[in-house]
This record gives sequence, structure tokens and C-alpha cells, in this order.
Amino acid sequence: MAEFTMELNDEQKEVQDWLHGFAADVIRPAAAEWDEREETPWPVIQEAAKVGIYSLDFYAQQYFDPTGLGIPMAMEELFWGDAGIALSIVGTGLAAVGVLANGTEEQIGTWIPQMYGDAGDVKVAAFCSSEPDAGSDVASMRTRAVYDEAKDEWVLNGTKTWATNGGIANVHVVVAVVDSELGSKGHASFIIPPNTPGLSQGQKFKKHGIRASHTAEVVLEDVRVPGSCLLGGKEKLDERLARARERAKAGGERVKNAAMATFEASRPAVGAMAVGTARAAYEVALDYAKTREQFGRPIIDNQGVAFQLADMRTSIDAARLLVWRASWMAVNGKPFTAAEGSMSKLFASETAKKVTAEAIQILGGNGYTREYPVERMHRDAAIYTIFEGTSEIQRLVIARTLAGMPIR
Repeated sequence: MAEFTMELNDEQKEVQDWLHGFAADVIRPAAAEWDEREETPWPVIQEAAKVGIYSLDFYAQQYFDPTGLGIPMAMEELFWGDAGIALSIVGTGLAAVGVLANGTEEQIGTWIPQMYGDAGDVKVAAFCSSEPDAGSDVASMRTRAVYDEAKDEWVLNGTKTWATNGGIANVHVVVAVVDSELGSKGHASFIIPPNTPGLSQGQKFKKHGIRASHTAEVVLEDVRVPGSCLLGGKEKLDERLARARERAKAGGERVKNAAMATFEASRPAVGAMAVGTARAAYEVALDYAKTREQFGRPIIDNQGVAFQLADMRTSIDAARLLVWRASWMAVNGKPFTAAEGSMSKLFASETAKKVTAEAIQILGGNGYTREYPVERMHRDAAIYTIFEGTSEIQRLVIARTLAGMPIR
């Protein structure tokens, strides 16, 4: 087990500098354009693929970093560049991780390369879990997968929403109900290969922020996939469902809490995204306060502005520490006895909203225009308190964990 540290090692610092340079030189100059266009920034993704950032190998290296700091460090730097473009770059990773975590070696070797493509022909993938009536309440999922034993095929029907890269992806990973009596334990994940009949893009959402990231509904109408597209395989699924039924009889709450542990482990990565956006806005505001003069002196000489910047920096550093702690705990198998994953996501996301709003205030009228990036950063920051569990859900998880109550 790696010791918890608040300092990156030399190798991590090299990766951090590399990512920061890419964010500064490639992502930032393109941010305003793709925010206005509200389209997937394919040229930027291609550049990321050319240098090795948009690849499974890169994310695997960060994911398996024994300190746990690889992923949060990478997310912070990329999202410091721009949240919308960064989400377009890392969005495929959600689907890839789903296959890595649940798939067989053959499935991993077959499908993950197709998710990324190559530098000359980049592809994206989509992870489809949320539904119009099942966001935080995953037990209310309605998309069904029914096994056709005669043909060894699964038939999927339902509608997914809020899917990053939904409909434009080369490969979709879809979570569906296979046993409605088991709640979230009755779910399974399926690969939907390219050009599978019955899968279509529904509504593409025009969003308040992260507009360079494609978000849409995915509609499944009698989508048939081979049995080999069930992640993990039929035998493994049957064994898991049998265990879940036995556990449900013995004490159903244990099943629900085990499912929640998965979400706890993934939330620090979203917190790191929020830290990156907050840090970017703070740096713009700090530079502006040092150079903007009013009444014959820089506005940072005014105590009101100086104290505001001091609070902004303090909150950002505190958020990063919570994210790093939770990331280290997740990698090293430490139990989240106080919902530390949710704590990190809650504090970091609320910090991003607050810091970006304060950055606009420091820039005054300029901050309210699109001539300066803090306006865009403020719009982008709003999503962090919503996706991967709203702030209200985070508080509920934390409170019920502290009280020793089951999390529903």
C-alpha cells in the first residue's frame, strides 16, 4: 500500500507538466470556438491522440498509479484547459473503464481499441446509464435486456439520456435491467457494436455549459446483440444474480450499500475536474486583479478583493486535498466510512461554482462578457453539482453514512 502524500513524485510531475502544456497550447486556444459551435472538437481529440493523451494506455497508467493521484492530477490539468473540450477527450474513458472492470480479456481486447480508433481516424465511445426517470435513483431504471436463448442474443429496449458521445459513438456500453426484482444488482452491461440496427440518437441537448461535449439521448428499439456482447459473459452473470438473490433474502441493504461503494470510488475524479475549472478561474481573476487599476492602484490592493482571492485559493486547495485523500483511499482499498468520496465531490463542485462566480465579480463588467473566459468557466462549473450525483445526493449519502443508515 502506498503511503498518502501531498506531493507528486518526479514522474508524476513530468506527466503534469506535459498535460499542462497540452492544455495551455492546444485546448485553451480552441475553447471559445468550440463552446460557441456546440460541437465535438474532433481536431483537438485528434491532436490528443497523436501525442498519446487520447488513448487507453495513458488512462490505464494513471488509473493504476499506486498513489491514487494519477487520475485526479490528469483531470485537473485537462479541465484547467477547458471543461467542455476536456470532457470530449476523457468521455470515452467512462465506457472503456466499464469494459475493463466487467469484461473478459477477449472483450477488452476486441472492443476498447474500437472505442479510441487511432490518430488518423479517431473514434469515441459512450457509456449509457442514466434515463429520463432514473438518474440518481438507479433502481428505477427501465431499459430492459431479455435473453433469446434460441439465438443466443440479447434484445434491448429503452431510452438512455445524458449520454456523453451518445449516438455519435463507435461503441456504446449500455446498462440494462435483466432482473427487475434485484434493483441495481439486477443490472448488466452490454456492448452495442457499431452500426447495430435499432440504436439511434434521440434529442441532442443544447446545454448551459460544457458545450463542446456532445450530450444526447440514446434510443434502443429491439436492439439485438450477440451473447458475447454481455460484459463478463452469461455464466458470470447467472452466478452474480444467484448470489444477489441469496443476499437479498438475508439482508437486502447489504446489496444496496455494495452498489453505492462503486459510485463513491468514482466521484473524486469529478471533484478533480471541478478543481481544475476553479483553479483556472482563480488564476484569471488573480492576474486581472494585479493589473487592473482603479483609483490609481491595482484592485488587489483593495482589501475586499484581496480577501476574496485569499478565500478562493484556500477553498481550491482544500478541495484538492479532499479529492486526493479520497483517490488514495479508493486505490488502496480503504473503506469510505464517512463517505469520503462524496465529500470530495460535494466540496469541490460547490467550490467550482463559487470560485467561478467570484471571478466574474472581480472582473466586473468584463467578467460578464465572452471576451474573458471566466464567463464560460462559470457556465461549465454548474454541471459539477449535478452529474455523478447532485450535491443534494452527496449530502444525503454523507449524512446517512455518518448515521449508520442504509443508503437507498
